[in-house]
Amino acid sequence: MSLYLIALGSNLPHHRYGSPRMILAAALDILVERGCRLVKVARPVSSAPLGPSRRTYANSVAIVECALAPEPLLDLLQAIERDFGRKRVGRRWRARVLDLDVILWSGGFHASPRLTIPHPQFRLRRFVLGPATTIAPGWRDPVTGLTVRQLFGRLTRNRPLPRAPAWSGP
Repeated sequence: MSLYLIALGSNLPHHRYGSPRMILAAALDILVERGCRLVKVARPVSSAPLGPSRRTYANSVAIVECALAPEPLLDLLQAIERDFGRKRVGRRWRARVLDLDVILWSGGFHASPRLTIPHPQFRLRRFVLGPATTIAPGWRDPVTGLTVRQLFGRLTRNRPLPRAPAWSGP
């Protein structure tokens, strides 16, 4: 059995499941129905969209245990997205009913043409790292060796403004 940190996002309502927050819960229920076990789930947060969409996202993360290897898990996540009406055509980062991403894996690093674990952008995403600190603060990024809490701290720390160079005269 492997553990995975899965990111969930939604910014469109669904005719059957309701609001984006309800969609996240329904997606997790379906993941359990299809053989995975929920270990921990973070409370959903609201976040601004990336890209052209103007609708606020509901985001969460979950630690999931299942017997699937990374590629078959990706297939399962994409099948669930399709069940919710997601089509992987058109403009990137547009509004969507459901987005499911594999962020981290207990097996460490994985790379293939279809899937890279850890997720290449997760270190820059407050809407992933914030919720992840509540359920997996000590999980280490196999690339940097830093914990989720350390990555979130680096992302959110206040940085001083750059200083202007000292004037050296004419």
